[in-house]
Amino acid sequence: MRVVNQSVRKVDHKALVTGKAVYTDDLAPKECLIVKVLRSPHAHALIQEISLEKAEKVAGIECILTYKDCPDKRFTMAGQTYPEPSPYDRLILDRRVRFVGDAVAVVAGYSKEAVAKALRLIKVTYEVLEPVLDFRSARDNEVLVHPEENWKSLCPVGADNKRNLCASGTCVDGDVDKVLEGCSYVVDKTYHTQANQQSMMETFRTYTHMDAYGRLNVVSSTQVPFHVRRILSNALDIPKSKIRVIKPRIGGGFGAKQTVVSEVYPALVTWATGKPAKMIYTREESLTASSPRHEMEVRVRMGADKDGIIKAIDVYTLSNTGAFGEHGPTTVGLSGHKSIPLYGKTEAFRFAYDVVYTNVMSAGAYRGYGATQGIFAVESAVDELAAQIGMDPVAFREKNIVREGQMMPAYYGERAGSCALGRCLERAKEMIGWDEKYPCRDMGNGKVRGVGAALAMQGSGISGVDTASVGIKVNDDGFYSLMIGATDMGTGCDTILAQIAAECLDCGMEEIIVHGVDTDASPYDTGSYASSTTYVTGMAVVRTCEKLRDMLREKGAQYLGCSPDDTEFDGEDVIDLKTGRTISRAEIGNRAMCSNQDALYASEAFSSPVSPPPFMAGMAEVEVDKETGQVELIDYVAAVDCGTVVNPALARVQTEGGLAQGIGMALFEEVVYGPQGKNYSNSFMQYKIPTRLDVGNIRVEFESSYEPTGPFGAKSIGEIVINTPSPAIANAVANAVGVRVRELPVTAEKIYWGMQ
Repeated sequence: MRVVNQSVRKVDHKALVTGKAVYTDDLAPKECLIVKVLRSPHAHALIQEISLEKAEKVAGIECILTYKDCPDKRFTMAGQTYPEPSPYDRLILDRRVRFVGDAVAVVAGYSKEAVAKALRLIKVTYEVLEPVLDFRSARDNEVLVHPEENWKSLCPVGADNKRNLCASGTCVDGDVDKVLEGCSYVVDKTYHTQANQQSMMETFRTYTHMDAYGRLNVVSSTQVPFHVRRILSNALDIPKSKIRVIKPRIGGGFGAKQTVVSEVYPALVTWATGKPAKMIYTREESLTASSPRHEMEVRVRMGADKDGIIKAIDVYTLSNTGAFGEHGPTTVGLSGHKSIPLYGKTEAFRFAYDVVYTNVMSAGAYRGYGATQGIFAVESAVDELAAQIGMDPVAFREKNIVREGQMMPAYYGERAGSCALGRCLERAKEMIGWDEKYPCRDMGNGKVRGVGAALAMQGSGISGVDTASVGIKVNDDGFYSLMIGATDMGTGCDTILAQIAAECLDCGMEEIIVHGVDTDASPYDTGSYASSTTYVTGMAVVRTCEKLRDMLREKGAQYLGCSPDDTEFDGEDVIDLKTGRTISRAEIGNRAMCSNQDALYASEAFSSPVSPPPFMAGMAEVEVDKETGQVELIDYVAAVDCGTVVNPALARVQTEGGLAQGIGMALFEEVVYGPQGKNYSNSFMQYKIPTRLDVGNIRVEFESSYEPTGPFGAKSIGEIVINTPSPAIANAVANAVGVRVRELPVTAEKIYWGMQ
């Protein structure tokens, strides 16, 4: 291949390295209204009275809006394909506040100082209610987070607001209890993962204005422009035709911007006043009123026979969705459906779950999307089972993993059409020197080094749901415009899709112009989430290019005066195979600008009935101080099967970045709440994310398979890369000092007390 499978520079590399990339705040005019939100100091309360008299007199204040000024129409902020699985449980502003930081009033003014002063002068009288803070006691609690009658769930996900349930369900294949009874070895353990913040560099931000046609224009740092249009239509109770959403450059998302966090507030102000407005979240707001990873508690029962074959896996997940149900019903499914299928010899499995409402900050989407939590639990249990049997955990995995061609009952009944997991495991084993280092080595200075392993799988889009369409047109001089609805959030999807188009059209990358997302002009795309872009949108590009090549042949044949069946297009020229006469793409483009009735524009869509999973093996080497419990990551290796690697350089960066986030989750990151529900993790002084010095040596290799349903054999890579560090590091600590940490993060304190 000429372009695909090559480390092509990003199409926007010059803008990035010269600081010329344009972000949301760069586009907002200086004179637009500054929007801020007054936030609740209580975890659960009813607003009795809001006094605005003094605040409204502050010079430079345009308006102050409360629940009395908002539609009484519930919606979800989750950016998901309609009908959304997440319950409709929100109002823009509500009389009932449900967590410390929930929105109470919206203030808009002409300066930050005026808005800050007005916020201080708003007086609110609350009836403080008892909150539900422990998610283990939330289900069927007498205190209801959502007692309202207009709460509704559009999909049958087992939601019941009268039981504090956002979702509930069970998936079974075979008789798990009977198979477990017959197993020679059984583990039954519970694992706990904390909420984690996406911590993207660019916080949530939105700029809104009315255009000359009376339409609400929304410029926002979002992963899901088309979903934003629908969500704002629901929230404001106005037609979608009245809303236009534009996505400029994004400074990172990692799933956080799959939720409409900032958009509704400036949109409400602009719709009410007709004036441009913007809202820029501070880092504190992004850490206390956003959409972090779901806290989950996962119980795993796993059994193996005397030969070390895993016969049954039973997973129960309790997920904390917080005050609202964004992504609650969907994230939880991945905790079982993306962990249990890693092992292909099971005779039975059961996966059950409950997602509960509590009075803490609402959770949302974060890279890995539930699989991260489930894989920590299952991969930790695999090591515990191997230890019980007395087997090397890598050899134990090699004996049990899913192989290419196998059916995966726990993965929605799909077949592993492309799977290099065995080769990934072997490659990672060689990279870290497993046979020489397992289980541990005493370094002779009071420190011990141990190694640990973990496997992961994810998906490539949401099967039967995700839809992507693209448009490509031929311009004068023959260059192409590629119009996409997928959102590049720093991942490089603009580059990868252009690579696929260039490969299909036999042209250079410089001959393709990628057009950013504008819901008025871009073809529909569900958005950049669920590891969908390379696979789903990539296939839409392939189909569109095939159609456009046929159109070029037909137009070239018309100009050459021959039959299209007698022509060939080599990327530069349409050739009459009978006579050898040619006409260039540039000439076709120029001639089509005059006296032409055929638009040289093609658009195709793609939706896949399957979601082929990428696979991965990760291994960690840690050093533990036996005196203090302090743990240091020395080395992390990863071998990834993402099908055909479209752009090795970008894939490597994706992997390294995801591993760094997973290492942070494993060792440092924790959202801490006080006894009254106040979030103490409100800055990077309190919420620790790893620096480059904290992640050790990261090494990445690829073991390619070929996915027949993907573009040039490609699968996804965006999410899977975050999933192995937590279990691999926990397993390495256990191998080093014999302490099994089942609650993240793996801290020195937990290791120290475990050693005692």
